[in-house]
Amino acid sequence: MRRVALVGAGLSRFGVREAGFRELIAEAGRACFGSVPALRPADVDGLVVGSVLPERAAFQSHVAPLAAETLGIRPRTLSARTEHMCASGTVGMRYAYAFIAAGLADVVMVMVVGVEKLNLPNMGAGVDRDWEACFGLTAPPSFALAAQLHMDTYGTTETQLAAVAVKNHTHARNNPYAHFQRGVTLDEVVCSRMIAAPLRLFMCSPITDGAAAVVLASEERARALTDAPVFVIGTGQAVHGFSIAGLDPDYASWPALHEAGAAAYRMAGMRADDVDFAEVHDCFAIAEVIAYEELGFCAKGEGGPFAAAGGSDYGGAVVVNPRGGLMGCGHPLGATGVAQAAEAFWQLRGEAGARQVPDARVGLTHNNSGMGEHVVMLYGRE
Repeated sequence: MRRVALVGAGLSRFGVREAGFRELIAEAGRACFGSVPALRPADVDGLVVGSVLPERAAFQSHVAPLAAETLGIRPRTLSARTEHMCASGTVGMRYAYAFIAAGLADVVMVMVVGVEKLNLPNMGAGVDRDWEACFGLTAPPSFALAAQLHMDTYGTTETQLAAVAVKNHTHARNNPYAHFQRGVTLDEVVCSRMIAAPLRLFMCSPITDGAAAVVLASEERARALTDAPVFVIGTGQAVHGFSIAGLDPDYASWPALHEAGAAAYRMAGMRADDVDFAEVHDCFAIAEVIAYEELGFCAKGEGGPFAAAGGSDYGGAVVVNPRGGLMGCGHPLGATGVAQAAEAFWQLRGEAGARQVPDARVGLTHNNSGMGEHVVMLYGRE
């Protein structure tokens, strides 16, 4: 297989935006093309658009051709939309990677747009509507079950969960694209209103409008476009179920994430100790804690103390969510995975500014679509 690299990245501002679907596509696309001066829309032979709920939130379907026309791209080898709930962007990255690695395309833009409006009942469509959402078992109470079991089994505390939120909101202060840039204190987190016990408001990610774009290319094309390509070195995906009832009842353990991470490490010939920074799916604070454990950054059951001791912060074992994660940046569903890839691109090129992880050589991104569906990517620089 051919080696595949990231050569450019661009984001829109995340937040509650008046911009519509096309405007967000144009904003992120313009920024992405601007990061690769030698690349023109005509050079891009493939396009993958990840968007979760455009039919409901933007009243628009058939969004890949819409994005191509907006960006001036005429795909010749690949045109697709990916929908895998919150992991849609990272799944789109895997599509693009696989096409290029197989020699079916040379330059593919992954354009991921999330346009999520809060006044529509969107999120209930991403879980089992017949047997769970209609009874109120949406994302917050589902992850609350994981938190409750983790606390009961391992002694994890509310203060340890709050430490994750404080860290990520603090990191977001250095991210000009983030939804929230104020930061929060530990007292503010533990005193914020309860959403689904034990998860409080600041332990939860917000629904956000936003867009992200990256360009992947074969090694030959990448070296012609940039002096500092960032290579995809490993990837893994595992799905163990859709509904809560279909998963193993030990919600404090996520074997699908462990499998996806192990596959990515195996492909890269690396271990968790080799990772300098990670962008993980902190839809709720407990999700980041469990990710530490399943990805091998700490032992099972030690995620809470690991967070509280600064193990996932600058100066710790691995810097987790340097851009602020979903809690600080917001979570425009389909755009999240590509925004994570953009952060990996900037970090590994030393272009992350105030949030730069010193001498970063290997970065990991992780996305989930519920507790039983996980995607992991590993990136490295030469």
